[in-house]
Amino acid sequence: MKLRLDREVIAMRIAKELRDGEVVNLGIGLPTLVANYLPPDKTMILHSENGVYGFGQVLMEGEEHLIDYNLTNAGGQFISSAPGMCFTDYGDAFDAVHVGRVSTSVLGAYQVSEKGDLANWTKEPEGYWGSIGGAMDMVMAKRIIVGMEHTTRNNKSRIVKRCSYAITGRECVDLIVSDLAVIEVTGGGLLLREVAPGWTVEEVQALTEPKLRVDERLKEIEL
Repeated sequence: MKLRLDREVIAMRIAKELRDGEVVNLGIGLPTLVANYLPPDKTMILHSENGVYGFGQVLMEGEEHLIDYNLTNAGGQFISSAPGMCFTDYGDAFDAVHVGRVSTSVLGAYQVSEKGDLANWTKEPEGYWGSIGGAMDMVMAKRIIVGMEHTTRNNKSRIVKRCSYAITGRECVDLIVSDLAVIEVTGGGLLLREVAPGWTVEEVQALTEPKLRVDERLKEIEL
C-alpha cells in the first residue's frame, strides 16, 4: 500500500499557501494544526470563531506545562499566547468574516464538488441531525482552503462531481490540499497542481470522481 501524507504534513503544505499580513481563520480539526507550521518569514493574524485573534501554536502532548486554561481555540484545544493577542465576543468574531476582515479560511471537508461546493458539517445526506455551526459563516471568507483526506475509509472519493452530503457553502472552495494532491478549483474545472511523492496522475485520477486537468508545471508536493 502506498503511503499518503499525514495530517501534520497536510497542515504544513497548507501553511505555505498563507500570505504575509493576512488574517486567517483555522477551522476545527485538521486546520488547527496549521498554526504550528506558519512560515517564519511571514506574519499572519490567526482568527478563531470563539473570539481569539493573533494566537500562537496549538499545544501538543508534552507541553502541558505551558497550558493557560483560559486560552483555547474554537475546537477546545489549548493554544499558546503571542504578542498582540486579543479577544472579542462571538458576535464580533463572526462579524469579522462577514465584513471581509478575514482573508482566508482553512476548513476540513467530508466532500468537495468539482464546482467548489463544500460539505463539512454532517455525514447524513439529508442533514437531519447536528448543527451546521460556524462553518456556514467561515465560508464567507475571501479565500477558502480545504485540508482533507482524499478518500473515505472505503476508498471512495471525497472529491466528487456533486456533493451527496448537506451543503455548507456553494462554489466557495478555492484550493484543496489532500493526503494525495494539491488541487485548484477553477472556472474550467479542477486543476491538479501537485501530487504526493510516489503517486502518479493516473492513480490520483482513479480516486477522484471528476475529471482532473493537469497543470503543465505539475510537481510533487514540496514543503
